[in-house]
Amino acid sequence: MKARTLILTAAFVAGFLAITSTGSWRVADLLAPLANTRLGAKLRSAVAPLETTGKLWTSPEVAQGANTYTADEQNNIDIYRMANEATVNITSVVYRQDWFFQVVPERGQGSGFLIDADGRILTNRHVVSGRAPEVWVTLADKTRYKARILGRDSRADLALIKIEPKKKLPFLKLGDSDKARVGQKVLAIGNPFGLDGTLTVGVVSAVGRTIRTEDAILENMIQTDAAINPGNSGGPLLDGHGNVLGINTMIYGAQGNIGIGFAMPINRAIAMLEEYQARGRVARPVLGITTYPVEGDLAEALELPVEGGLLIQEVAPGSPAEAAGLRGARRVVYAGNYPIGIGGDLIIALDGQPIRTQEAMQRLMNRKKAGDPLEVTIFRQGRTMKIRVTLGAAAEEL
Repeated sequence: MKARTLILTAAFVAGFLAITSTGSWRVADLLAPLANTRLGAKLRSAVAPLETTGKLWTSPEVAQGANTYTADEQNNIDIYRMANEATVNITSVVYRQDWFFQVVPERGQGSGFLIDADGRILTNRHVVSGRAPEVWVTLADKTRYKARILGRDSRADLALIKIEPKKKLPFLKLGDSDKARVGQKVLAIGNPFGLDGTLTVGVVSAVGRTIRTEDAILENMIQTDAAINPGNSGGPLLDGHGNVLGINTMIYGAQGNIGIGFAMPINRAIAMLEEYQARGRVARPVLGITTYPVEGDLAEALELPVEGGLLIQEVAPGSPAEAAGLRGARRVVYAGNYPIGIGGDLIIALDGQPIRTQEAMQRLMNRKKAGDPLEVTIFRQGRTMKIRVTLGAAAEEL
């Protein structure tokens, strides 16, 4: 018995010395004598994890001194670093009357961006809409300012607001949206769902889109697949050089981003800025009429040209239309159950362009400014004539 104990002890000591004195060893080598036994198979299964050498993953092989990012990624990073500092979070509080005639605050949120170092900011009109809203702007450094509204334009869903900063601020440069091309890379920055400083990247999916809203027909919109969500409204859509190509305005559908978003071309905003600089306010051009579209059988029944046009129903007193001598309805007839005023002028063209629908008239008016001339071609008492109108300025928008 003593002899067996001494032999086993010697074997363990020898094994320990072999293991500790060897720079590299494998458990499988120690189990080699038991390789063909059932006990050996069980032991090999138990110690298999010990056979793994090194890490369980593979690190990228980056050449020493090489840039970690691709050229396109670095471009995105550089544009974001610059543009995020000039993108702001806008919170507006509008006081409205509820069903119980109590005045209650209603809060809205959106984005905007600085266009000069003195605190002028472009955004969407719907971000700061309402009667006498209280507007607050939070900069990228978290400083907060109360803003005043300089002008709003419902035709393009645009607004210009201003804060009084304590220092000069970073701002963005405005590009040329007429040069936007399908496939061009664009970057959107804003505050979707209150997540400030969010960047999304995509391409121009289409240009020249016309979108109808409750308040207006928005023309020449830029469509993009860069993710736009609630809270992005009013933020910049940038080109690959960091210049503002458009103002993120709306998404398709009510469920959030589905890869179809729309931005107002920045050239529309530039036109508004030029008007503000020239007049000191943003003024929507006004003609001062209400119309009803007629054509085909209805026009023929009313003894009007079958091609039709817009039949003037009412001319507003003191309006540019009244000053130019345009005439409204003299009496009312019924087409089915709908009353139509007749006896007034039928507008068949504006500035030489045939006009058949109210949408076509609005599109043309969207390209006009207060004070611009407008040539109105009308059909009156069996003959065609042209009347020149100088467009007026509508009251300041809410």
